[in-house]
This record gives sequence, structure tokens and C-alpha cells, in this order.
Amino acid sequence: MSETLPGPAPAPTTDTVPPRTIASIGEVLDVARSLLPSLSEGAAERDRDRVLPHGPVREISRSGLLGITVPRELGGLEAPASVVAEVLRLFGTVDLSLAQILQPHFSFLNALRLRGGRPARERVYGDVLAGSLVSNAQAERSGRTAHTHATRIEPDGDHHIVDGTKYYATGSLFADWLAVVAPAPTPEGPRPHIAFVRADDPRVRIEDDWAGMGQRTTASGTVHLSGVRVAPEFVLEQYRTFEGPTTYGAHAQLLHTAIDVGAARGALEEAAEFVRTKSRPWFESGVDHATEDPLLVHRFGELEVLVRSAEALLETAAARVDVADTTPVDEDPRAAETATAEASIAVAAAKVVGGRAAVDVSSALFEVAGTRATADAAGLHRHWRDTRTHTVHDPVRWKVQHIGEYSLNRRRPPRHGQI
Repeated sequence: MSETLPGPAPAPTTDTVPPRTIASIGEVLDVARSLLPSLSEGAAERDRDRVLPHGPVREISRSGLLGITVPRELGGLEAPASVVAEVLRLFGTVDLSLAQILQPHFSFLNALRLRGGRPARERVYGDVLAGSLVSNAQAERSGRTAHTHATRIEPDGDHHIVDGTKYYATGSLFADWLAVVAPAPTPEGPRPHIAFVRADDPRVRIEDDWAGMGQRTTASGTVHLSGVRVAPEFVLEQYRTFEGPTTYGAHAQLLHTAIDVGAARGALEEAAEFVRTKSRPWFESGVDHATEDPLLVHRFGELEVLVRSAEALLETAAARVDVADTTPVDEDPRAAETATAEASIAVAAAKVVGGRAAVDVSSALFEVAGTRATADAAGLHRHWRDTRTHTVHDPVRWKVQHIGEYSLNRRRPPRHGQI
């Protein structure tokens, strides 16, 4: 067991104020919408100065939204994927980075739902209901591909030992729990597992070292794990998730898509507000106000069509994931296979269009708003930097490939968690 690495403990989201109790699924979106004004306040300044959103994350924790997917049997609302996606879409309209902090939280709570035993579910879900945030510790820089892991989860007596380093760990600087993805031994050889690790464990060190051009405030630190001891009930056999039809990948990708679609809407609304209040008409238009320029109006129409298309595809995809989640595998395996394949393809299509909408609209913002919009002080470039950064998390060209295979050859998409 290696020596404990020095370093400050991460700031937890939980505090002395208990989270609000959200009484029903119908109330979830009302709560999310009520937060938008305060979450949007200062978003540009946070990005400009790279000020991590301690206050907004604490506000989200206190709102009760972090616990909406906890199963009813454990005191939660068991909100479906479509509701979670709409929450992230709403947050994405005001601050993509803030919405992105929540994506791994809900994705790994879904992994816990699929593979976790009773002790792990009771402990982690209980903490989440008390306001805790779950973050990822997944990506690595070494290895042949981005999904090759040097980190290891090894049995050691009555515990497991986790050793390694994870990068781009979204939200980790705010985390109470870290979901560490790494291989662990099985009779068939090393296979992917998830270890739920307390972020305040003394053998965990999290560096605040994210230096991307966009998503500056996602609190995406580097996580060092040095001989972390984990009880076996907190180590999930993640590889078994993909032995049958599952919505794990579709669920995770749906949330990424929701963030993109929300960001596209947010960029378009900010562009419109800028044109209404600050832009001047082109001299050839013969009008007194930029909002009356017929070519500018036409361009806004094109962008609105693009954003509405992405929103419609997101809604369809979310509904397909909900259907797949409620199709029992044991009762009708064939129907479950079909439902999960349809969900993955629908999400993939929404991800392709949503990502394009986010990047295109955040770029067209400057085209329609004019030179004044490029001023650094305006902070409008954060929309493009954020969307361009977020949309390279995984290549949409492979999503198009799987959509084509399904359309032409009726080949179902692979089970690997990325579609």
C-alpha cells in the first residue's frame, strides 16, 4: 500500500442546510426552472475569471434535485430519464459547465441502480438524498485508446485496493463520492468495475488543474488514488451491465445531449437579446433597427428551426429511453432488445443534431450580433468555447456509423456504454 498523497480535501456539496423535499415528479421541473435566474447570474464572470460555482452547486444540492432518481423504496422519486434530461437541458440554457457537473452524478447513480447491491445503494443513495454529489473518475491519458485503464482495483483480503490516476474528472472538486472506473480481476481476466470511493478519503487527492479552452468551471480535477481501501459491496461489476440489453449508455448519452440542446437554446436567446438591445442594422437594409433587417430575421428563422429540431429529437429520444427502462428483460427478452436498440439509436440521432446545433448556433451568434459581440468583455465567446469543448467528449461520426448500420443492415448498436 503506497503512502498517502498530500493535498487539500475537496469541498463537499453537503452543508448544514438539509435539502428541500420534492414531493412529486411534477414538481421537479418547477424546482429546476425556479433556479435558473440565480444560476445564470454571474455565469459569464465565473467563466472569465474561472471561479468555480460553489454557490450554485450548493443551491442545487439544497433544492433536492440531486436525489430525484433515488428509487422509491429508498425514499426517492425514481424520476425517469426524460425528467432528468429536461433538468439538464434547462440548466444548459444558462451555464453548460454547471449542467455538465450533474451529468456524471446521474449517470453513475444509474450504474448503482443497475449493478449495486443493497448496502451500497442504501449508503450512497442515502447520502445523495442528504445533498451529496457523485462525480466521475473515469478518463485516463495513458494507453492505446481513451478507454484503456492503467488504474487497477485489486482484491486485498476483505477489501479492494484502488491505485491510479484519473483525469478530466468532472465535478470532482465538489464531490462527496467518486465513481472510479477501472479493471478488476475476474475468472475471465480483468474486466471493468466501478468502485464508489469517498472523496474525503485521506488516500484520495484531487488537483484543481483543468485548463481547457471551454467548460472552465466544471471543477474537473485530476484524481490521484493511492492505496484506497474499498469494501467489496462498493465495487460494482460494471462489465455485467453489458451482458444483456441495457439503457446505461443511452441514459448517459441522453444527458450529454440534453446539455448540448440546452446550450443551443441558451446561445440563441442570448444572440437575440444582443441584437434587440445592442446591434445596429446593416446600411443596405434600409431599416432603423437590426430587428427589422429582413436578412437577419431570415437567419434567426434558420437557427430557430435548427434548435427546435434538436429539441424535438431530444424529446423523442428521452421517451424511447423511458420505454426501454420499463420494458422487463425477463418477461420479454426480444422486446427489451428492440427497445434498448431503438433508445440508443434515437439518442445517437439526437446527439448528432444537438451537438451540431450547439456549435453552429454559438458560432452564428457572432454572425448575427455583429462586431460588438466579439468584445472580450461581452463574454459571449464562452458559448462557443463551452459547446465546442463539450461536443468532443465522444465522436459523433461513430454515432452516425451505428445509425447507418441500424438503418441499412438492421444491426443493433454495440453494448459498451457510449451509445
